[in-house]
Amino acid sequence: MAAERLGELPDPDKAVDLADYIGLLERLRVWAGDPSFRELAKRVGPFLAPTQQVSKSTIADMFQPGRRRLNQDLVVAVVRALGLDEDAVGRWRAACVRVHVQVKTGGPVGVFGQLPAELATFTGRRAELARLITAATGEGNGDDDGNGIGAKTVVISAIEGMAGVGKTQLAVHAAHELVRAGHFADAQLHVNLRGFDPDLAPADPSTVLEAFLRQLGVPAQQIPASLDERAVMYRDQLRSRNALVLLDNAANEEQVRDLIPAGAGCLVLITSRRSLAGLDGATPQLLDTFTDPEALDLLGRIAGRDRVAAEPEAAARIIDYCDRLPLALALTAARLRSRPAWSLAQLADRMRTSRLETLRAGGRAIRPVFDLSYRDLTEPLRRVFRLIGQHPGPDFTPAMVAALAQIPVPAAEEALEQLLDEHLVRQSTPGRYELHDLLRAYALETAADTPESGEGPAALERLVQWFLRSAYRAAKTMNAPVLPELTEGGDTTALGFDSYAAALAWLDAEHANLIAVHGAAAAAQLYEPTWQLPVILAHFRNLRFHRINSVDAHAVAAEAARARGDGTVLAWNLLGAGTALANMSRYEEQEDMFTEALGLYREAGDGRGAGWALLELGRLHNTRNRPAEAVTVLEQSISSNGGDPRHVMICQVNLGVAYYELGDVPAAYDYTQLALTGAREYGDRRAECILLSNVADLNLHLDRADRAHDVYAEQLRVAEQIGDLEQHGRGLAGLGNALKALGRLDEARASWQAAHAVLTEIGSPRAEHVQELIRSSEAEADSPAT
Repeated sequence: MAAERLGELPDPDKAVDLADYIGLLERLRVWAGDPSFRELAKRVGPFLAPTQQVSKSTIADMFQPGRRRLNQDLVVAVVRALGLDEDAVGRWRAACVRVHVQVKTGGPVGVFGQLPAELATFTGRRAELARLITAATGEGNGDDDGNGIGAKTVVISAIEGMAGVGKTQLAVHAAHELVRAGHFADAQLHVNLRGFDPDLAPADPSTVLEAFLRQLGVPAQQIPASLDERAVMYRDQLRSRNALVLLDNAANEEQVRDLIPAGAGCLVLITSRRSLAGLDGATPQLLDTFTDPEALDLLGRIAGRDRVAAEPEAAARIIDYCDRLPLALALTAARLRSRPAWSLAQLADRMRTSRLETLRAGGRAIRPVFDLSYRDLTEPLRRVFRLIGQHPGPDFTPAMVAALAQIPVPAAEEALEQLLDEHLVRQSTPGRYELHDLLRAYALETAADTPESGEGPAALERLVQWFLRSAYRAAKTMNAPVLPELTEGGDTTALGFDSYAAALAWLDAEHANLIAVHGAAAAAQLYEPTWQLPVILAHFRNLRFHRINSVDAHAVAAEAARARGDGTVLAWNLLGAGTALANMSRYEEQEDMFTEALGLYREAGDGRGAGWALLELGRLHNTRNRPAEAVTVLEQSISSNGGDPRHVMICQVNLGVAYYELGDVPAAYDYTQLALTGAREYGDRRAECILLSNVADLNLHLDRADRAHDVYAEQLRVAEQIGDLEQHGRGLAGLGNALKALGRLDEARASWQAAHAVLTEIGSPRAEHVQELIRSSEAEADSPAT
């Protein structure tokens, strides 16, 4: 050691910070003959009051770089044990007090020539690590300088992400990997810039530069006073060195701008929970949460692999409750490790009811980490953040946030972009934003602790109304056959649609949100949206074969109506639920629903409603191969409904089916053609699509294969235009039947295969029938000619 060779006694007055003081204490130990920690522990005991035994680990720990504080009595005893007189002991005591005061007041920062220690629990991040190392070690990253050598510049990688995502661990691990491989051997500088420290102000760049320069060997008296001059000297010192600079927890671009060296052989790794997009030359490395395998691996590393493997379902629940956030997983696993009597299932149950409270271990917890990000927001931005916690769906748009917060859409978009820069929301699709589950819980809890005007239930109701009215306008644009009476007043921010395609695309994009919003409306006992939304969405869900969603939503609405004694609404949703059960072979449930709805409509004197209930019963009779009963009920339905042309058209469709089953194909064809004419007059494209398929089927039965082929082709065009996936599959299957009848078996098989793919994708029971057609055609092709 240098101090030993020169025989110099270290001077504690030269310590500028706690890290420096610890380094001088280590030099003092060397100066005193380099006693082992075990030997020094034996010497120290008698110098303590009262006299006591001191462990080797206690002594070793106080010499570790990176400590936040030292035990002053222990330091004084160590100094005495190393042979210093009382005057020298007094100076070491005073210096110890001084550097601890600086820590409390945010004084000089700790800058270390060596990298922070790697954690044994580091896991995953293979792709991210590979990107960082490739960026650091790749060939020239600039233009050729004319001598055949790439003109290199300093490599800057800014590792960004939400609080707790593991930015520092990744940066430290990458730095160690690079140094172990022989890169950046001249110098490694590291500083915690305290951009998000709960107690201390962000580190002053000028102070950091002073510490860096001292670490690089510049005598204190030669370090200039101004920030600019220090930055120039710092860049000059690193100009020809291969150095790695790790700037951890940066507050913003300004804090790190002067800490970037200019040397082409340097690498700068920056971590921040705030976007550093304004930093010239920096390549952002956005860090997301863990994958499921990475999360499971971390849980097992800390809590014990055997223990995790013994309860795979509970482990999966814990991972879901942590939403794969590395810090949350590490805290949860550490808590499990400290409580060997707990099962994973017990902890998972605790997390289900109080997630944020459960995410802690020892003195560490997740909530204070989120507090640091929230603390630096402006109050308007805090309000938006709290409000988006009210959104129950998987993602959101500026228009939704505008409805929540009662602000213009451009203001909502600007707020979301700022929250994105703060990594408090994330974005996977342009124009759509997501909130991490733990941040959603934090936003909700913070909102509960911050009662403000316009938040809470009122905000949720605004959002529900926005979705309700936007969905209503979409359904109306698509000419949905049945819609509730919904006035166009109220929230004027609801969306409008200028075409069928635009309305359908919006409903497709927002279906998951609509499901979540309906559930939230029911939970909040918002009665009108609870029963209206399933009715509004019924037509769309039929088109897209989202029938289970439709059944579930109508059931929730029916339950709410039954609790209120609202017979009309109950009947409407029983009818909707029963209709959505079509093709699910749940015939008894359907019949019970239709029969109850019919009784409610008759009790209320609602002939139109009774007509629709009779119509659905007629359809069900057809499905259950009871055509005679179907004809009787359908004729009653026409007379009950008062001549509604659309209702008559649907009855004619089903009368055509019934007469076909009765063996009267010409009558079936006539009824179906009448219905097709009515559908076209009424402008019901979905009914037109279904009826074209029916007409084509009947042409096949009447041995008119050419005509059937043309009608199926027309039906496919309509199905594609309206986006009806089931009818598209049905049309492809029918076209295959027509092609077979025309003797074009290879083309028929290709059409059936396409139909099977569509029907399988949506889960239609028709897929199995089409599969049988394919098998039969293949068997026919393989059989020897007779």
